[in-house]
Amino acid sequence: MSNEKLTRIEKSWILYDVANSAFILLVSTTIPIFFRSLAEAEGFAPEQATGIWGTVTSIAVLILAVLSPILGAIADYNGMKKKMFTSFLLLGVAGLLSLAVAAEWVAFLVLFVIARIGYTACNVFYDSMLTDITTDERMDMVSSHGFAWGYIGSCIPFLIGIALIFTLPFGLTTQTATQISFLITAVWWIALTIPLLKGYKQTYYLENRRGKIADAFRRIGETFRKICKDRRLLFFILAYFCYIDGVNTIISMSTSYGAEVGISDTSMILALLLTQFIAFPCASLSGRLAKRYGALKLVKVFILCYMAICLFGYQLDQAWEFWVLAAAVGICQGGIQALSRSYYGKLIPKEESNEYFGFFDIFGKFADFFGPLIISICAFAFGSSTYGILALVVLFAVGFILLLRSEKHA
Repeated sequence: MSNEKLTRIEKSWILYDVANSAFILLVSTTIPIFFRSLAEAEGFAPEQATGIWGTVTSIAVLILAVLSPILGAIADYNGMKKKMFTSFLLLGVAGLLSLAVAAEWVAFLVLFVIARIGYTACNVFYDSMLTDITTDERMDMVSSHGFAWGYIGSCIPFLIGIALIFTLPFGLTTQTATQISFLITAVWWIALTIPLLKGYKQTYYLENRRGKIADAFRRIGETFRKICKDRRLLFFILAYFCYIDGVNTIISMSTSYGAEVGISDTSMILALLLTQFIAFPCASLSGRLAKRYGALKLVKVFILCYMAICLFGYQLDQAWEFWVLAAAVGICQGGIQALSRSYYGKLIPKEESNEYFGFFDIFGKFADFFGPLIISICAFAFGSSTYGILALVVLFAVGFILLLRSEKHA
């Protein structure tokens, strides 16, 4: 059997990336555009809508940043990971379904926060499942396949939704067609998760005991002290905080920023769709290249590429430039996310994977909070988000330096 051949449970795990990536594609495209239409109908200027959206996005990820280590510590007990994954899956899908009927901007924001919390919490458990479903030697490959197929597979419900919005069949309005696209994505999300729910078994775990929650808080403190003592792990997770901040901000704020500098909705959606198609082969290729050159070397290359992307984005004011930017992001995005996840998975103890991935997620989510906040502050303070895009270069640079420090302790 070829080492590249995927097992059934690896395929089911990868399929969930296809399932939930459809939601995050909406978060990057249709959902903020729909919100902006609701906000502008209430009299908000485009830069105000961008600021509000960035602030609310920050709030959503901050909530999960605080909860992630706690949820992860509880999920490390035997049988808990699947139960908690399922609970937050239902919360996320319910939130997305509710967005399909929300027509008032404040209610829309509240429901978006609920959906985003469900999605993000699921990812804490999903990422940690990687240690259960495959081996250290296959992690880079499996993780990269997850992101790769997630990018291309998520385009299917998205294209169906976009076709409805552009053609408006059966006398649909644009608003109704957009809301139906949310419904289609919610059904896609839950349907493609079923194989993972049926086939996954928690291989590494802690034995159940009384007082799980109290014990979880105690273990969180112990894990934090362990991370601080392990200089290699500490510098890596600090580096991850900085560079993934820039990556996530570019993902979540791209359409709001593009609209602010005058790029049409159609150009942005099609360009971001190009990102998905380019990311598919590039993410898969990054897993293969990691075998030859090492995951950490590739992550450093991607960071340098992102710094160039931010500098280019700072002066962006033409539709064709947005397309160039979308293509460049597609080349880097999947690789840096997949290899960061798999590299971290190799560094941590398997039986405490949820707890450690909870810390991985808290750094990622605080980063996701910090980045949109920078964009929002610049939008409100200077009347433009462009200086916020430039500030992301500093975050990538700091991340690169910290990654070098982590390498020294390998």
